[in-house]
Amino acid sequence: MGKRIVIALGGNALGNNAEEQIELVKQTAQTIVDMAEEGYEVIVGHGNGPQVGMINLAMEFAANNGGGTPAMPFPECGAMSQGYIGYHLQQAIQNELRKRKLSKHCASVVTQMIVDEKDPAFDKPTKPVGLFYTEEESVKLAAEKGYSFMEDAGRGYRRVVASPLPKEIVEIDLIKQLTGQGDIVITVGGGGIPVIETAEGYKGVAAVIDKDRSCSKLALDLNADMLIILTAVDRVCIHYNTPQQEELATMNVAEAKQYIKEGHFAPGSMLPKIEACLDFVEQASEGQALVTSLVRAKDALAGVTGTIIKK
Repeated sequence: MGKRIVIALGGNALGNNAEEQIELVKQTAQTIVDMAEEGYEVIVGHGNGPQVGMINLAMEFAANNGGGTPAMPFPECGAMSQGYIGYHLQQAIQNELRKRKLSKHCASVVTQMIVDEKDPAFDKPTKPVGLFYTEEESVKLAAEKGYSFMEDAGRGYRRVVASPLPKEIVEIDLIKQLTGQGDIVITVGGGGIPVIETAEGYKGVAAVIDKDRSCSKLALDLNADMLIILTAVDRVCIHYNTPQQEELATMNVAEAKQYIKEGHFAPGSMLPKIEACLDFVEQASEGQALVTSLVRAKDALAGVTGTIIKK
């Protein structure tokens, strides 16, 4: 079998509506099938930030404007986004495989991710989701439903949910089976649907898991040779957006940690990506991580561009 790679695809690269997403995933599918055609075993994880927010907004709006539409719990919104994005991705990949007459299959797996209900993130939810409310409305909803709210840049109050660390992928054995057959697998969408373990079994919780962290966990579980995080830039930079900006072709773990200490990587942007890479590289026996853009991913695998992170 060829080298096994786990790709973390950003949700912002997938468009803001169905029509836009259908077009954007065609380029994604070409890149993924290019890799598969060259003999790589490909597993794809993806974000869902814009999409789960859109679904949550639509369901909240419908519930608040009559018609008898019930409110939709946040874990279910995450599951909807996995199906919506997974459908478009797998169809685009299947179409590309057929076009090239390649006898591979592609499947998306609705994936649950176990989190620790005692994770400190639950004590301080910070991830805004859904509609804007007045202060009075937010107080009422907090009392009725136990939601947490935060004032959002003068625009009103929004519900905030936790962003806990991923612990265990519920469907990992199935994912291993599919991957072992040589299939292209789409999984841990949006970082996975956050669940906790109870005496009765798994239970969904209102949270958002960082997809890069989840893809790092997935890569470790699958003994992947490489974790590839696709972002908006071809290479990681230090002194970003300054006259001293410098692209990095490679960096080792010690160098990456030093750059983090010096504040080169922005929180909420490049920092969590580098941290996810370090999670993988430090724990994998020989695995490396690669950060690059979608359009240059094939070139990056050939060593032409991209930033390699290694021990």
